[in-house]
Amino acid sequence: MQQVVSVWVRDPRIQKNDFWHAFIDYEICLHTDSVCFTKKVSAVRRRYSEFVWLRQKLQANSQLMSQLPELPGKNPFFSLNNARQISDRMTGLQDFLKQILQNPLLLSDSCLHLFLQSKLSVSKIKACAAGRTHFSVAQAVQGCGLRRFNSEDDLQKIRCYSDSDNSDPGPQMKDLEIKKAASAASLGLMGSSQEESLSSSSDST
Repeated sequence: MQQVVSVWVRDPRIQKNDFWHAFIDYEICLHTDSVCFTKKVSAVRRRYSEFVWLRQKLQANSQLMSQLPELPGKNPFFSLNNARQISDRMTGLQDFLKQILQNPLLLSDSCLHLFLQSKLSVSKIKACAAGRTHFSVAQAVQGCGLRRFNSEDDLQKIRCYSDSDNSDPGPQMKDLEIKKAASAASLGLMGSSQEESLSSSSDST
């Protein structure tokens, strides 16, 4: 039976680095029954420059293969407020991924799996694929989007797998964060008292 890999690029959102710099990222939704994928359903967000990196990486890792499909061109007049340009780019990115995922050889590339099914940054994807992390590719993929943890060790692991995870951490995670917040608050009060003492001492000298 033929295995199915379906991918969509959707939901463009403007993200701001600071007051002057912003970019758009897109949600990549994947649904598959292929044995090539550890996770059968996933959703991550990527920006255009990360797609550019992925294509370059796949091309470098598949030197004996023919040229990879093209990405939508980088428009020097691309506007974050131009809905038509955003829609065209989104369609081009989706077409690129669809063609990539039809190639069985590319499906063995760890960078592709981490790009599609983890929230690791490009630098961490490279490190993980090269075996320079304490977690494996499969662990990074499985760690993406986990919502409940049983211990602080699990929490530490998931922080390593993902640069940012906005998922609901669950009651145990919230309890842990409350305890940490309370501890930090008490330390802050202690620090304030020490600063006042030091300030009084300096005023008297």
